[in-house]
Order: sequence, then C-alpha cells, then structure tokens
Amino acid sequence: MATETQNPSGTSATPAQSGTPRPSGASMSRVDHAANASGTNLDSSTTGKTTIADGVVSKVAGIAARAVPGVYALGGGGARAMGALRDAFNATDLSQGIKVEVGETQAAIDLTLVVEYPAPIQEVCDNVRASVSGAINTLVGLEVVEVNIAVNDVHLPGEESTPEESRVS
Repeated sequence: MATETQNPSGTSATPAQSGTPRPSGASMSRVDHAANASGTNLDSSTTGKTTIADGVVSKVAGIAARAVPGVYALGGGGARAMGALRDAFNATDLSQGIKVEVGETQAAIDLTLVVEYPAPIQEVCDNVRASVSGAINTLVGLEVVEVNIAVNDVHLPGEESTPEESRVS
C-alpha cells in the first residue's frame, strides 16, 4: 500500500505564475501560455496527489537503522545470506529485515537486527527507534506510531571467519 497526500488548495500554478524565476532560454509550456494569455495570477499552492510507495518508507527506515552505532546488520539469517549474494552483485537491498505498514498519515515499522557485541542492546534499540522515527517523519512526512524491533543475534568480533579457519586455530 502506498501513501498519498493531497494539497487542499484546488488551484495550480506554474513556475512563471508563482514568481519562480525561469532559467534563461527556457520555453514556456502550453499551461504557461494559457495562463499568461488570460492574465490570471494564481497563488503559489498547487493541487495534486503525492504517492509514496511502501518500499520508499522501508528503504528510509533501513538507511536510518544502519546509521546507528551498534547495529551490525538487518534481517534474519536467511535474509542476511541472500543479502550477501546481492552485495556480491552490487545490488544491496536497503530494506532487508524491515516490514512497514503505511496508512494515509501514519506508519508502523517492524525491524529485525543484529547488534554488535558489547553494545548495550536496549540502548541500540532506543537509538534505532529514534533514528527511524525521525527519518520517516522528516523525509516522508508520516507520523510513526510504532517501531517494533526484534534482535535475533549478537555479532561477536572475529565471527566472520569460515568454519575451516576456526578449526585450524
């Protein structure tokens, strides 16, 4: 589901009508010509509908969550394995481990993450909630009603070694 917003005004204006300077050499559209011919000067507010896809909200949430210190990765084990394959082909999924429910003015987010050891888990979760909520509110314009976090693993330093390397050590 995507979220949509509308401007309540009921009028529309072009850059020429709203006083926005037009780059030199830019031609006027048919709408500009019609408005100038009629001499109408409308206010700068416009009407229309903005649709924001759920994927946009989850990508913003993923970027905000990854930026928090102490977050090692997003998603469960299977999702991280698929993410590693996507990364190998330079096709990173920034919304991995995130589910969103988006309404007209509100959003709810569910995240699954891995925390780095020895970061305090509750503190990392609180910081993720604040970061995700702030980013969605600021960038998307939706009120975040809840951010649910499931911590499904703790990443230990040196855990990247392969099973063969760990047996040799």
